[in-house]
Amino acid sequence: MKLLFDQNLSPKLATYFSSNFENCQHLQDIGFGELEDMLVWDYAKTNGFTIVSKDSDFNNLVSYFGFPPKVI
Repeated sequence: MKLLFDQNLSPKLATYFSSNFENCQHLQDIGFGELEDMLVWDYAKTNGFTIVSKDSDFNNLVSYFGFPPKVI
């Protein structure tokens, strides 16, 4: 599973979880620190990431568009 951590979470989480998951990235690390949610959604979908966020915004997108990407 590839995890993409939202800007509202610490970038340290990507490092911490990288030992258990094949690819972990934080939006800040890939230059997406302030992107709109739809652009993050499209990036995650195109690149096979699961979005990790504490915002309800991405859960709302799942309700509207369905999977992929998955959201935690």
